[in-house]
Order: sequence, then C-alpha cells, then structure tokens
Amino acid sequence: MSTPTSPLPPPPLTGGKLVLATLAVALATFMNVLDSSIANVAIPTISGNLGVSVDEGTWVITLFAAANAIAIPLTGWLTQRVGQIKLFVWSILLFVFSSWLCGVAPTLPILLAARVLQGLVAGPLIPLSQAILLGSYPKSKSSTALALWAMTATVGPIAGPALGGWITDSYSWSWIFYINIPVGIFAAGVTWAIYRTRETPSRKLAIDKVGLLSLIAWVASLQIMLDKGKDLDWFNSPVICALGIFALISFAFFLIWELTEAHPIIDLRLFAGRNFLGGTIAISVAYAVFFSNLVILPQWMQAYLGYRSVDAGLVTAPLGIFAVILAPVMGKIMPKSDARVLATLAFLGFAGVFFMRSLYTTTIDTWTLVIPTLLQGIPTALFFVPLTAIILSGLPPEKIPAAAGLSNFARVFAGAVGTSLVTTGWNDRTILHHARLIDQASVNNPTFVDAINGLQTTLGASPQKALAFFEASLNTQAAMLGINDIFWLSSVIFILIIPLIWVTKPAKGGSAAAAGAGGH
Repeated sequence: MSTPTSPLPPPPLTGGKLVLATLAVALATFMNVLDSSIANVAIPTISGNLGVSVDEGTWVITLFAAANAIAIPLTGWLTQRVGQIKLFVWSILLFVFSSWLCGVAPTLPILLAARVLQGLVAGPLIPLSQAILLGSYPKSKSSTALALWAMTATVGPIAGPALGGWITDSYSWSWIFYINIPVGIFAAGVTWAIYRTRETPSRKLAIDKVGLLSLIAWVASLQIMLDKGKDLDWFNSPVICALGIFALISFAFFLIWELTEAHPIIDLRLFAGRNFLGGTIAISVAYAVFFSNLVILPQWMQAYLGYRSVDAGLVTAPLGIFAVILAPVMGKIMPKSDARVLATLAFLGFAGVFFMRSLYTTTIDTWTLVIPTLLQGIPTALFFVPLTAIILSGLPPEKIPAAAGLSNFARVFAGAVGTSLVTTGWNDRTILHHARLIDQASVNNPTFVDAINGLQTTLGASPQKALAFFEASLNTQAAMLGINDIFWLSSVIFILIIPLIWVTKPAKGGSAAAAGAGGH
C-alpha cells in the first residue's frame, strides 16, 4: 500500500515504447556482460602488444572483476542519492568513456587503471537493468521481463569470446573496447528519452564511509597480493608479506565495523541465515571455478595448441547455446521444483565437464575441445537461478536488495580471486611437470638419446635444433599436464560443495521470481 510520502510507481510501458526500452536496457546489460568475457581470448595478444607476460595480462580481467565487486554494494545508496534513471544513464556513459580509455591505453598500468574505472562504473548496471525492466512490465509479465533479461545476460558469454577473437585477429585488441562506444551511446540516449519522466525520488542519505574505505582497503590489497604473488616469489617477498598483513588487518576491522554499524555498507548479519550463508558460499566458489577456467582455457589453446584468437573464441562460444535454449524452460520448471535438486544437478554437470577436460592430450582435435564446452551450457542454465532463489528465499522483501547485492559482491569477487589462484596454480603445476619430464632427458637414458637421434633424422636437423624441438614439445606437454590438474581439481571442487546446497532449507517456488535480482 502506498503512503503519502511514497508516490505510486509509474504505469507499465506499452507497444513500441516497451520494445525500444527493453532493447536499450538489454543492450546496457549485454555490453557489461560481454566485457567480462570478451577480453579472455585477447589476453595473449594484449600482453604481446604491451610487452608484458600473459600472467600480467590476466590482471586486465581480475582487476575489472575486483573493482566491479566493490561497486555493487554501493548501488542501493547511489540509487537513493541520485535516482534510478540518472544513475543508470551516467553509469552507461562513464562505461563508454572508460572503454575508450582502455582502447587508447599505450601501457599496461594505464590499461589497468582504465579497467578499474570501468569495473567501478559497471557495478550498478546489472541490478538497475533488472529493476528498470521489472518496472516497465505489468506484474503479471514479470517472469517474461526476467527471462528477456536472463537471455541477454547469457548471450554475452556466447558472443564475447568469438567476437573478441574475431576483432583481435581482424583489427586490433583496442576495438574490443571501442565497440562499447556506439552501443553505450544508443542505450543511454534511448533510456533517457523514454525513462526520464519515470525517475525515482532521491534523498540525501549518509554513507558508511569507514565501511567503504575498509572494504576497498582489504579487497584491493588482497587482489594485488594474489596478482603479484607469483612474480615476487610469494611470502619470500616483503611486499607480499606487507600486503597480506594489511589485507588481514583491514578485513578484520571491516568485519568488526560492519557488524556494529547501524547502517552498514554491507549487511553482514545476512550471513546468520542458513540459506543465505550456504547459498552464497556455494555460488561464490562455483563461480570462481567456472569463471577462472573460462580465462585459462583460451590462453592454453593459443599458447600451446597454436589456435588464433578467433578460433579459441569459437571453441569457447558454444557454452551459451544450451544456456540460452534452456533459459525459458528454467522459468517454467523453477516454481514446481526444489531449487536444491536443480543446483545439485548443475554441480554434477560441471564436475562431469571438467573431468572430461582433465583427459585432454596435446594431440586433441577441435571437436573434442568443443563437446565439453557445449555440454557445459546445460549446468550453466541450471546454475544461477536456483542458487539465487535459495539465497533470497525466506528473506523479507526489504532485505532482498541488500541480500542480492551482497551475494553478487561475494560471487564477482570470488571470480577475481579464483582467476588469480588458478592462473598461479596452472603455472606452478606446469613448472612441476616440466621438472619431472626433464629428469628423463639425460644422455644416460637410451630412450631420450634414441628420440633425439630420431628427430635429427626425421627433421634433417642439427643436434641443437633437435634439442630445441624436444624442449618445445616438453613445454607443451608440461603445460597440458598442468592444466589437466586444474581441470581435475575443478571437478572435485564441484562435488565437494554439493553439501553446502543441502545445508539450506527448501526454497519456496515464489522466490524464483525474485531470483532475477541475483543476476549473472
């Protein structure tokens, strides 16, 4: 029921205006989601062009995700302070500006600074796009609005790698960022033209400045520690030790402050709920494994299998096919199903896919690479909505925005941390396998001597060239064994986190509708 101080919401949009508005809001979502995956296949090219290692190039992904995670909890406060429509349009325009900065960046530090800005301004786009779409449709059509939103958010991961690979190979990596400019300007212009008369009321609210600063302190220091750790030899470096201690102290301070603050920036008391705790940990760990593997798979294909950026993108693109096909089906079966069963099936599906990948060899053909990626679309479709329904179930309506924001923060930040850990883990396992394999390369080993002699005969090469060819083959084999270890561990992790789902109580069917607040 409305009160004199809360005006009635504007009526739903109709006809052509609704179609155009849906397209504009969806494009803003698409642009954001696309940017989280489009850079994956371009990392080797970006690294080469800027004269840095691929590991350092991966910071382009991890720092964007970490900055994005920090901005998400601010969305509620900013919406009330600025107004929903103004904030959404400004976020799009700043995203366009930061995309341009990314494109023109001449060095890695400037590119990383632009990506941090891009991640920060992207924070409000996902939750606001859902809220704006839901307000544009009649209540009876809310499931349609969420299905349209989910399809847009799912198309991004399909289009991202393929589009990123094609642009990188055909033009320049800068254009993976420049394409946001016309899309963003169109989305911002149409959104402002249609929605400016439907602005939400704004009011001055105090912000938990201490909570925000301590959040930035521990997230930034932890992320930098994880990204720089391998280069600086981890805790043998005083810089890494200092970052680790600072992250720990600022995190402890953040916990104490937020639990005692009357209006915290992040409501940690939500973790007292069994469903929120179990669901958020499950979705965060699962997303960390899921996202980090999406980052290293195209890197492995390009560095060791000789795939071009566009080919690596096309191999990873089928991930979204089943995800898009099954999105409308999920809307129908969710209200009639136990969300815990669906989430369990998703985790079992992911475990199966990663186990298939752990059997890869250096002579793998493209079709064998594509099949697990295609099948991965099925658990991807079963993944987000049921877990978000579990997380939000049983919460009063006024707690849902804060809960959706906090679970999104945990998931996105887990993706950044997971990518750093997996990249380091793959490197460490590759070094270990290389050391084991090189142990066999001795003049006292007749098999090794025969192999070198055979290479000299086959290639018509000198002993030095035969040894160089052998070393290249050994590096490829070591990297493959290393990534197989990562795939196998990923499979095990998905099995191990299934009990977290069953710690929760059954999610009521009605909460599925609220699941849209969680997003991708």
